[in-house]
Amino acid sequence: MKTRKTLIPLAAATALALAGRGGGATPAPPQDDNRYGELVFEPCTLAGGVAGRSVQARCTRYEVPEDPDDAGSRRIALNIAWLPPTEDGADAADPVFFLAGGPGQSALQVWPLLDPAFAEVRRQRHVVLVDQRGTGGSNLLQCERGSLDGLDPRDTEAAFAAVVGLARECAAQVADRADPRFYTTTAAVADLEAVRRAIGAEQVNLVGASYGTRVAQHYARRHPQHVRSIVLDGVAPNDLVVGGEFARTFEDALALQAGRCRELPACAERFPQDPQAQLRQLVGRLEQAPVEVEYRDPASGESLKGRVDAGTVTGLAFMFSYMPQTAALLPLVLDEAAHGRYAPLKSLSELMARGTAQQMAVGMQWSVICAEDADRQHEAAASAEGTLLGPQVARMFFAACEAWPHGTRPDDFTAPLQSGVPALLLSGEMDPVTPPRYAERVLQGLPNGRHLVLQGQGHGTLGLGCMPRLLGQFIESADAKALDASCLASMSYVPPFTSFNGWEP
Repeated sequence: MKTRKTLIPLAAATALALAGRGGGATPAPPQDDNRYGELVFEPCTLAGGVAGRSVQARCTRYEVPEDPDDAGSRRIALNIAWLPPTEDGADAADPVFFLAGGPGQSALQVWPLLDPAFAEVRRQRHVVLVDQRGTGGSNLLQCERGSLDGLDPRDTEAAFAAVVGLARECAAQVADRADPRFYTTTAAVADLEAVRRAIGAEQVNLVGASYGTRVAQHYARRHPQHVRSIVLDGVAPNDLVVGGEFARTFEDALALQAGRCRELPACAERFPQDPQAQLRQLVGRLEQAPVEVEYRDPASGESLKGRVDAGTVTGLAFMFSYMPQTAALLPLVLDEAAHGRYAPLKSLSELMARGTAQQMAVGMQWSVICAEDADRQHEAAASAEGTLLGPQVARMFFAACEAWPHGTRPDDFTAPLQSGVPALLLSGEMDPVTPPRYAERVLQGLPNGRHLVLQGQGHGTLGLGCMPRLLGQFIESADAKALDASCLASMSYVPPFTSFNGWEP
């Protein structure tokens, strides 16, 4: 798998079961338009890099000790945004904290894409966004990855050494302003608790996406009395080795997609060869002989030349599998490549790579996975044997840990969350990185929880169909089991494109 793509991941107790539903003690409400608790905000605009999409908010910075266990350690500033309720007079006591994914994603930067999903929630409740330390505007730990471009994916030892070298260089670059050992989930939980105290909220509602579900579970364990409800979208169990099972979960998602294609006459006729088998054949051919191709730049339309190798194909297939709309393109793109027409594949690969390259703070990601997952990666290695991505992908995912300074995890870190907190768990049926079975494992420890699976969908479901309405209803009632989720029945599989004009009607 192409090295630069292996660095892109994904992509968060007991006394609250009944008492938490009332919202807890009412804190002092914001004293004016720019003050929330002890924090003073200024108007700001959240923009996520998508043309025409921005959200007006109020922003501030709040200093915390870099070492949560040493109040006298270096101070770092957390980047925080506050979105007040949209309905006049609404001032619910318990705000919503949104926890972004990755690890390495900025909550403030991704919010404009998610804001429509929270339209119902925002009518009554304040929303608080905190860039997790090491991401966005919170002492960003980012590294330039250009030195990884052009590596021969067949030379795994050279690729591994390149990642180790990049991590060593990056650690030297940030050493004067950050100690990467303290940029972990545990430290992030301490930051969230500090922000909760600062705004004066007795309880909060946690909405975690992907890796954010790990943060949410650990906050709910450490501070159960301050959690009114949790929503986990794309659920990562506490004992999951992040990145360790990508090869198997991706393979499972491909099998689901291929099975659905065989069930549709138009798809089966257009693609008589199993798309999964075709992908394997194409990867095998390109492993032996990468090809040079002329293609159109996806942004400018300029004619360019580039190389298509096995990593180009598996990287594109992996990224496409996150969303049903892009997964629907995969059989057609593979079929074109199988017939020697690689230009569409190369153009789409460049488009996807550019769209994801800056979304993750890779240094912060290393701090998390090296402290919390790397020493457990052997647990998942066996499941990758015989898959398209193979065990080498996990090895590359953790390669930086050989040189990146990292901390350790608490002894009980991988223990499942056991809590009576009201919980809503969400999964996409065809999610390639956090499949529904993960949520089922977490649900076992949440007696007041409910798991909803959106048929035919991929990774990230908060904004799909009627989910924004259900999300708003759950945050208001804190009762997942009472939700009427029948509206989700309209969610369905997106048929594969039979041509670049679309799919059969």
